[in-house]
Amino acid sequence: MNQLKNKIAFITGASSGIGKACAEEFAKEGASLILSARRRNQLSEFSESLKKKYGIEVLSFKLDVRNLDEVNKSVSSLPDVWKKIDILVNNAGLAKGYDKIYEGKTSDWEEMIDTNVKGLLFVTRQILPLMVERMEGHIINIGSTAGHEVYPNGNVYCATKFAVNALTQGIRIDTIDKNIRVTTIDPGMVLTEFSNVRFSGNTERANKVYEGVKPLSAEDIASAVLFCVTRPPHVNISEIILTPTQQASVAYVHRKK
Repeated sequence: MNQLKNKIAFITGASSGIGKACAEEFAKEGASLILSARRRNQLSEFSESLKKKYGIEVLSFKLDVRNLDEVNKSVSSLPDVWKKIDILVNNAGLAKGYDKIYEGKTSDWEEMIDTNVKGLLFVTRQILPLMVERMEGHIINIGSTAGHEVYPNGNVYCATKFAVNALTQGIRIDTIDKNIRVTTIDPGMVLTEFSNVRFSGNTERANKVYEGVKPLSAEDIASAVLFCVTRPPHVNISEIILTPTQQASVAYVHRKK
């Protein structure tokens, strides 16, 4: 249908999971894509596949959103034609560790805060002024149900997602007169690399998170993102919370035996 033809979308954390699924959905609709991630090889292969499959323009590069200088250089060095970014998907994020706060590793805390909060801020700070100048644009922040409720051992991760929720509201207020739409997409249990990362590659432990549950997929989240960005210009979807049918809250899940 090419609903996004002539649109440019910038997606962080685009080499896997929700970011990758968003890129695929946008590509189907004819968008030109700026894709960034820490894993250069995976990102390059994926970008080439999108070009061949959908005949779209894709610009991709390695980016660690935690590194302010790297973010600034990457955005400032974009060719002028690529700076007309219509959609920013702040997707890069992670959870590390699953400890009570008095047993938590400060290195895990720093990685989550630097990625989930500061990384979102660094990227937004560079791209939002370009939207303000043009008086149009749409920022999508990938949050979590953990930004609405705290669960056992989720402490700092939940705090970062509460911050994403607050920042989304703050951006919306600060740009109310700039014709810019701001949305947060807040999923519950999603089957991606999320739990593998949280448990440092312990696949057995990660798989237990989803035992007896049919979780959301990255494609489910990408469909919600696409819905938001394809509404008429006067319509802003402020927030979408979506969970598996078997999940009533962050900590209440029905597991079939």
